[in-house]
Amino acid sequence: MTSSRSYKLTEDKAPPRYVVLVTDMLYDFIFGKLKSKRAKAIVPNIRTLLDQARKNRIPVIYCNDEHNQGDPELLLWGAHAMKGTKGSGVIQDLSPKRNDKIVTKTAYSAFDGGRLDRILRESYKRKGATSLIMTGIHTHICIKHSVYDAFVRGYDTIIAIDAVNAFTRKDHLFGLEYMKKHYRSKFMNIASIIDMMND
Repeated sequence: MTSSRSYKLTEDKAPPRYVVLVTDMLYDFIFGKLKSKRAKAIVPNIRTLLDQARKNRIPVIYCNDEHNQGDPELLLWGAHAMKGTKGSGVIQDLSPKRNDKIVTKTAYSAFDGGRLDRILRESYKRKGATSLIMTGIHTHICIKHSVYDAFVRGYDTIIAIDAVNAFTRKDHLFGLEYMKKHYRSKFMNIASIIDMMND
């Protein structure tokens, strides 16, 4: 069944209205309880993209795990990114700027709780975002689940392939292939995305 929002985006001939999403670039995922060298490797690329997005007045939204005791996800991964702790904070190299927005989540998808969708709809003077540029971790979990929720809400998704990663190369490639096959995601590197922003 096609939603009215999906139909509107399909028919809209206006230029894309981009938003950059930064997923879970938090202390616990980079240096702490669930640290990953592969996650640390994408930090410079994300920073480069965010700097350019801000120059072009493209909204940046941080989508951050922030857990409470009893959240179902903790049964699988253990305590991580707990609310009010250092582990739930964005790493210093990617600190949010004044005009950036932060959305917290207790589940994999950045759309958990509905706040992200409201922010996206209200962006661009309430014209709404149309295309989400995905960065962060993990490709096969939080990125993948967020892209599903974006897809069913009618947003286009662009996966910044050198600004997303996962615990293993196998997990990373699985996530990329799944999103390409099932959610019509586009794959672009940071340099190409910046060129697109400057067009």
